[in-house]
Amino acid sequence: MANVLVVAEHLDGALRKVTLSTLTFAQQTAALTGGEVHVLVLGDNVDAAASEVAKYGVAAVHYANEPVFANYMAETYAPAIAKAAQELSATVVCAPSSTTGKDVLPRVAAKLEAGMVSDAISVSDDDGLKFRRPLWAGNVITTVDVLTPVKVVSVRTSDFDAPPEGDAAPVKEFASGVSAPDNLEFVSFEQVKSERPELTDADVVVAGGRGLRSGENFQMIMDLADTLGGAVGATRAAVDSGYVPNDWQIGQTGKVVAPNLYFAVAISGAIQHLAGMKGSKTIVAINKDPEAPIFQVADYGLVADAFEAVPELTEKLKTIT
Repeated sequence: MANVLVVAEHLDGALRKVTLSTLTFAQQTAALTGGEVHVLVLGDNVDAAASEVAKYGVAAVHYANEPVFANYMAETYAPAIAKAAQELSATVVCAPSSTTGKDVLPRVAAKLEAGMVSDAISVSDDDGLKFRRPLWAGNVITTVDVLTPVKVVSVRTSDFDAPPEGDAAPVKEFASGVSAPDNLEFVSFEQVKSERPELTDADVVVAGGRGLRSGENFQMIMDLADTLGGAVGATRAAVDSGYVPNDWQIGQTGKVVAPNLYFAVAISGAIQHLAGMKGSKTIVAINKDPEAPIFQVADYGLVADAFEAVPELTEKLKTIT
């Protein structure tokens, strides 16, 4: 049977939303292959994440609560994923196209002697599975035909919604047989702590550009985001100028987001930035230049000085939220 294996992502034991979007891709793929969707959850305290993902239309969830997976390392995760794929007769192995996915999936592909597709945005069956992926900041969409029996795919999760909940699938323990390498030691994980949601999981994102002119002026972006319960993002130009940290960067060389609501404040709309946010459900642009390219993709546009419009908008929103 041509099954599909999804490698789940979690943080501090909580399932990440990008896993649910990957499940939708997996379900579409399984419908073409005639197989089932299985989920693999690796960690040391993943019972809650395994139980949660079991509710989203999968055949079974396989989890490993083992100390060797307490901290993510590709050298321990890759052999476990490859073993699970072989045991479950998975012909497609997929994970979110996140930092973790981009790190571990090439190693999984090597172990399975499989071809790999990065940033898949759709799958079809035209005399075999075909995958579409963007190139050149999304200006070109190419169709990839992988000829190996097993295919490894990282999924552009911003192009897929989460599947609906259903009956809970069986949750089974998975024995990985993996031990920590003698020549490898986990040192630390420097996590950015914030009360705001993670950029790639947020329903609302408020992003600012170089037009804000300083890091101090990003405070009004943060105020608007906090009022809406959203995350804060930025363009590469703003990050390179030192206004904000690089984990806020959205775009071709940053994070890809697709929230329900995206505010683009003082952002011109370079193609590199659009590549990271044009999948947003509703885009609101605020820019004093009426010819700014951002207005070409915006659902709502306000030609105004952001230094006046954003604080006023925030104050009005505070009266109704």
